[in-house]
Amino acid sequence: MERIKELAENELIQQCLNNHVLAQNELYRRYAGKMMGVCMRYAKNRDDAKDILQDAFVRVYLNLTSFRGQGSFEGWIKRIMINTAIKHYRKNLKFAGNTDIEAAYDVGFDNGIISKMTVNELMGLVQQLPDGYRTIFNLYAIEGYQHNEISELLGISEGTSKSQLARSRNYLIKLIQGNNSAIHL
Repeated sequence: MERIKELAENELIQQCLNNHVLAQNELYRRYAGKMMGVCMRYAKNRDDAKDILQDAFVRVYLNLTSFRGQGSFEGWIKRIMINTAIKHYRKNLKFAGNTDIEAAYDVGFDNGIISKMTVNELMGLVQQLPDGYRTIFNLYAIEGYQHNEISELLGISEGTSKSQLARSRNYLIKLIQGNNSAIHL
């Protein structure tokens, strides 16, 4: 077991490709914590995030032969996590009632509030966003996808992606303003 923990990443991948169970467990141990954070950004709650994480790791193991060693292995796993979260979203809830609006009403607020929030407080507010808002907010603001990429991933128009992002920002601002008294200043 100690030998497995000491394996370099490429050796660990090879052991996993050989269906070595201890290597698969070690791969999970090495990356599950970071990837759970990715899943939490897309999930409604911790249980949903665990489901996404589990499904995504199954996909990691099944598709390990497609990793070519170009780019980081962690980045490759993260992409699978994001795609699995999107599939989970599509399977469980469609964008209901979305309209194709280019802009949404902007709400002003004190930017200093966010700088005083902890990561956990901010993540808690992001998790309160409705599913469609949360998914697009994460893809755009956190993962760095462009609207044309989001529209392709989610099967929506670019205009819908833009309007949902604007709405998610406004919703998040209202949540921050509403929780301002609860934030540790």
